Amino acid sequence: MSVATKRQLRERRHRRVRGRISGTAERPRLSVSRSNHGIFGQLIDDDTGTTLASANWVTLRKAGVTGSKMEQAALVGKKLAEDARTEGIENVVFDRGGYLYHGRVKAFADAAREGGLRF
Repeated sequence: MSVATKRQLRERRHRRVRGRISGTAERPRLSVSRSNHGIFGQLIDDDTGTTLASANWVTLRKAGVTGSKMEQAALVGKKLAEDARTEGIENVVFDRGGYLYHGRVKAFADAAREGGLRF
């Protein structure tokens, strides 16, 4: 009997969620991924396997934006929503990537909603 690590448990939750949701061109999947240092978001069309828009904390940091991880998550969500609007995307399916919906993931999602995305 082996004990599953935190990463294995998250990946198990992610596989379970991905079995139920899928993104299309009309309603792409808003995928969020986080690390110890930052957060990343993508709009993905699973039918064609293409990324329609993306935003991450690295590009914001290079642009001179600073702040806590929560503030970074909110800024990345807002930036991704702006990019989605320029692509003509309003409705998305949210994929939390197996992470619990609180903290940085929630800040990211709330900022994306404020930016005009509906999910």
